[in-house]
Amino acid sequence: MKKIVSLLLVLSMAVSLFAGCSKKEEANNATEATTAAETTAAAEETTEAPEEVSQGVTDTTIKVGNTAATSGALAAVGVPFNAGIEAYFKSVNDAGGINGRKIEFVHYDDEFDPVKAKSATEKLINDDKVFAIVGHFGTPTIGATLDMLKETGIPTVYFAAGIASLYNEDATSVEKGQGLFPVQPIYVTEGRLMVARAIEQHQAKKIGVIYTNDDAGKDLLSGVENQVGKLGGDYSVVTEQINPGATDVTSAALKMKNENVDIIIAASIQATLPTIIKGLISQGVSKPVFTTYSNADATTISNFAADYAAMGEQFPIYSNAWVDLSNQEEVDAFVKGMTDFGQPDYAGNAFAMAGWIAGYFMVEGLNRTEGALNWENFNAGMESAEFKIPMGGTLNYADGQRLGTQSMSLLKVSADGTKWENVKPVEDLNVILDRVQ
Repeated sequence: MKKIVSLLLVLSMAVSLFAGCSKKEEANNATEATTAAETTAAAEETTEAPEEVSQGVTDTTIKVGNTAATSGALAAVGVPFNAGIEAYFKSVNDAGGINGRKIEFVHYDDEFDPVKAKSATEKLINDDKVFAIVGHFGTPTIGATLDMLKETGIPTVYFAAGIASLYNEDATSVEKGQGLFPVQPIYVTEGRLMVARAIEQHQAKKIGVIYTNDDAGKDLLSGVENQVGKLGGDYSVVTEQINPGATDVTSAALKMKNENVDIIIAASIQATLPTIIKGLISQGVSKPVFTTYSNADATTISNFAADYAAMGEQFPIYSNAWVDLSNQEEVDAFVKGMTDFGQPDYAGNAFAMAGWIAGYFMVEGLNRTEGALNWENFNAGMESAEFKIPMGGTLNYADGQRLGTQSMSLLKVSADGTKWENVKPVEDLNVILDRVQ
């Protein structure tokens, strides 16, 4: 009996040991399985998902677009401007595109109407799903859509205007306007530059300003007043406001005459400048006139050329220009490009030059984009290095700078009123200010 009990005890212990070993092995196996699963999960977590491209990008195309006035009063600006963009894109597409992708350009005519412009911009972003806006055209359009552009974060390259709301020293997030890339000078900066030029060219101290009651006119005036304020008590500003598109500026011209200002700044864009010049001529005001780069085109001055050429004693009419017509090599490259790529009628047009430059900045940004072609990488590419502006100075978007170029030349209307002639080369604002302060 004792032997049987002993045998049962031995068997029981053996079963217990076996069961213990089995449970231990099961526990070890379970631990190993858990560890393997955790390792796999961790590996999956640390492996980055492939970057995705943004809207408007396929394996073969990149879709971009704009809304601009290609009919109506501003068609003389919008048509050649878009022609410059299209010619530049065609030159790139004919050479193989951007890493094998061809650029598609979608355009809507907004007739310079901010309501139509806003609707068309929404369509470009939400329906056409363009990758970027290129050559966002005109002060009214920009004012009506700027909040939308910031909210969506869509890259917007080149604004065909220089309103103050584009100026930003800290565009370090999408919410702050990181995707907005102005190229043209900002009007506030240009107003300061006009004062510096007036002092340098004519030793002016009493500055007259005829300004339109819109963003362009008021921003230019703000820059003038800002710079005169910095100069101190020897300098003063006399102002007179007019409506955009005014047909009679007699009152403004007489005020400049009666106040005996040293020079007059015509703070208005294309539609109103000819009226201002004709008004000054008719009232016998013969003071030097300075106007914005937006008017530096033969089309604009042709509207007062006959009156100007017929004057017995002409007063000089100046304009800034951020494109450098004295750089013959780059001008020739533009003319050849417009001719070779389908737009020969605009090969000598200043607005087409602006469009060509807009196209260049868009393409250069695409070429600088590393990784997947999405908005974040594109913005980083735009900020990665300084740009050399074709037929112009330089521009840098690094560290959130959105200042527009501050380098401009000085032009003057020829005696026959048919063209702008170069007076001063492209120089940075601070260089000019150093000479006159």
